[in-house]
Amino acid sequence: MHYILNSKPKNPVIVEGFPGFGLVGTIATEYLMKHLDAKPIGCIRMEETPPVIAVHDSTAIEPMGIFYSKKKNMVILHALANVQGYEWKIAEILANIAKELKAKEVISLEGVGTQGNVKSKNAKAYYISENKKFKSKCGEPLEEGIIVGVTGALLLRKDIKCTGIFAETHSALPDSRAAAKILCVLDEYLKLGLDYTPLLKKAEGLESNLKGMVGKTQDAVTLADKKRQSYFG
Repeated sequence: MHYILNSKPKNPVIVEGFPGFGLVGTIATEYLMKHLDAKPIGCIRMEETPPVIAVHDSTAIEPMGIFYSKKKNMVILHALANVQGYEWKIAEILANIAKELKAKEVISLEGVGTQGNVKSKNAKAYYISENKKFKSKCGEPLEEGIIVGVTGALLLRKDIKCTGIFAETHSALPDSRAAAKILCVLDEYLKLGLDYTPLLKKAEGLESNLKGMVGKTQDAVTLADKKRQSYFG
């Protein structure tokens, strides 16, 4: 596993989002890329998994692309690949990128499963941050809970500053509304001037596209694994 950076902006904020509950991190970073006019500057490559890419509008999409918004000095990691089993390595890669760019901090965007039948419009957003002055009208501080995955691995590191922003969601369906809640908290924190109303209006289309793209990626990985296993059995 390694990363490629074709450009090295100085002192950016790094925002990452991986597929997880409700695809919230992926949806939120996708919206950030488009809204902030972020351009591709690199990627993370995982030789440990089959080489599977998604194609959208006749363009190959990096499973873990790195983008940069010059006007907000923000580096965005947009992930379509399932990184289960490689969370520690991904966190290490992100920490190395943060150190190389002298990033101000790394912000993780993620959906968390809800208990019961909490509707998306009533779901809450939470945050945990090393910045003790971090406050948000859109979210609440996470006082009790369990954080897993890349975000959990990042929050345990002492060599980089990390903030996690979460929104309640259901894992069965992509949830753009939960992504909008996360973006509301992020917008308050970084003063990005985001307008996430279109995210709510276009929720169905965006959810459908991403669900299809991620689903095809996972199907291709499964097929590749089956082919690889057939060589030995």
